[in-house]
Amino acid sequence: MPRLMPNSEEIEFKDKFIERYRKLTDWEAFKRYSLSFLRRSVRVNTLKITVPRLRKRLEKEWILSPIPWCRQGFWIEHRGRGEEHRRDVGNLREHALGYIYVQEAVSMIPPVVLDPKPGEKVLDMCASPGSKASQIAQLMQNKGALVANDYKGIRLAPLGLNLQRMGITNCVLTLSSGHTFKGHQFDRILVDAPCSGTGTIRKSLKTLKMWNENGIRKLGGQQKVLIKTGFNNLKKDGIMVYSTCSVEPEEDEAVISHLLEEEPDARLEKISLPIKRAEPILEFEGKKYDPECKKCLRIWPQDNDTEGFFVAKIRKT
Repeated sequence: MPRLMPNSEEIEFKDKFIERYRKLTDWEAFKRYSLSFLRRSVRVNTLKITVPRLRKRLEKEWILSPIPWCRQGFWIEHRGRGEEHRRDVGNLREHALGYIYVQEAVSMIPPVVLDPKPGEKVLDMCASPGSKASQIAQLMQNKGALVANDYKGIRLAPLGLNLQRMGITNCVLTLSSGHTFKGHQFDRILVDAPCSGTGTIRKSLKTLKMWNENGIRKLGGQQKVLIKTGFNNLKKDGIMVYSTCSVEPEEDEAVISHLLEEEPDARLEKISLPIKRAEPILEFEGKKYDPECKKCLRIWPQDNDTEGFFVAKIRKT
């Protein structure tokens, strides 16, 4: 069992939030894991260093445990105890040199599912701060063209710095609202959509204060626009991955169901990964979603002691 946060019994959930999540999952397990410390994890940047060399550099002071669904991913824990126990992985020299990227374990899934190839033309529509964009470039071996886009200039600053630190050379940064992309044809597209973040409570407790049903519905509408725009910019037989760090059906299965209804050429594909998963939501609060959504990957925090996450893989036929 993960270690609970201090004073976790004093943290309050809104009544409507509790009512909703009792319908969706094992509420007590979800609550317990959402109020527990999140394991630190890193991804080795093989553009700059091999996995064995990185492990050799760190293993005297750090325990590296492989993440099953990402060959370059590791949970990382300091060997010290008491006051000597460190959690500040971002202060490591290896981080500054771009040998590792501090990235949550399930956040590594979308690029793995996207499976970009060297030489392809790829779009990361909502790229800041660059964890998935740098992972995509790494899988492309810095060959081909990666367009890393975001919709606010202030978000391009950390994106650019992180890509530079990781040694990415096949990438161009663009500043554009996702829905304004027109006429481009990409081999693969990642739509890691802005969301409510209800899968990330254990990393950001402010999510509980910000949560409200109207906000969820508004985000769902924006996500439907983004995913359709992404699909329209995809080549025939191209692959698009849609992901969120939300566990709200309106932001996940409802968005995928909407795309399948609007775009006859969209086909969901199964995601085969060594990870514990939950059953996708096919009906919620009187609304039924396309049965094909059973091919999506829905992850609750209690499933793998991670954040909550949702991933769908779509092919344009």
